[in-house]
Amino acid sequence: MALARRVTGVVPLVGAVATAVVLTGAAFFTVAHAGCADAGRFVERDGVVEFVGGCVDDVHLPTVPKRVENSRYDVQP
Repeated sequence: MALARRVTGVVPLVGAVATAVVLTGAAFFTVAHAGCADAGRFVERDGVVEFVGGCVDDVHLPTVPKRVENSRYDVQP
């Protein structure tokens, strides 16, 4: 009976560790097969740190709207 209690107490721990191992493996697999030849790097220019290189191009990023449609942000001359 005591052995059964110990086993049922360890099962959730084993399940959690197995899940963590599987998720870590999936993360490594995803990063290894991302298909990006240039990983990019951080460069400091004039006191500002910029990310240079990488797979993301500016055409893939959303554009900033020219005018905000909210009266709180309208500037009165």
